[in-house]
Amino acid sequence: MPSEERCAERREDREDRDARRYAEWYEDGLGWPTVPRVPGVPGVPGVPLRLVIGVRFDVLELPADAGAALLRRIGPACGPVALSGCGGLTRLLVAEGSADELPGLLDWLDWGGIALGLAALGAGGLMTAPVPAVAPAAVPMALPATVPVAAPAAAPVGVTVPVRSPASPRRAGGATAQGAAVWLRPPVPGREVEPTLPALTLSGRGDGNGGSGGGAPDLVRLVDAAATECHRARLLRGNMFRTNTQPLAFS
Repeated sequence: MPSEERCAERREDREDRDARRYAEWYEDGLGWPTVPRVPGVPGVPGVPLRLVIGVRFDVLELPADAGAALLRRIGPACGPVALSGCGGLTRLLVAEGSADELPGLLDWLDWGGIALGLAALGAGGLMTAPVPAVAPAAVPMALPATVPVAAPAAAPVGVTVPVRSPASPRRAGGATAQGAAVWLRPPVPGREVEPTLPALTLSGRGDGNGGSGGGAPDLVRLVDAAATECHRARLLRGNMFRTNTQPLAFS
């Protein structure tokens, strides 16, 4: 068997083992349902392990630059936050059912009809399972210090802490999982995550009993802040494009 084929087989075996350990971490430690990894075939990469959305949580999704600004703005009190595999999207976990509220909230907050790049994923959706940010005994893997785990509350958590790109965690043995999704603010196995997720409330702050507990912003405040940062990031990207493409003027 050619060496390239043997390497491909070993890589598939390793990724399958990793996916099974990650699934145990999510299902046993957090009670979150997963969809198993689909192995690849020659010339076609496999589909990674995925988390089922709309069962225990929904997802608020926005561009990574806007997401970084949002995390600095809202501080450490929010639910788990992930960075997509390509590094282009920030995904905030919010209370189950929140995806259905997003269009109405955007209209109510006068953001309706404005291109923001802000989306919500709910029932029937899937997201790539980020590499577990904590390595319990059930998940014996080597993660770099660049994967943000419980960064200090005073720091922009998971955004400026890494020295190396958080989208490239290292596996045991030195191999790099290119494009792996990672947690910026990870969930903690054994703790109930759902009461800490931003949710739609009447008072603006949750009471810790069914959403937005622990000081997390309620869904209205989170959506308004996310929309503001998405709009600001979009304007900044437009200004940078015009600056980079504008011809020089000589007198």
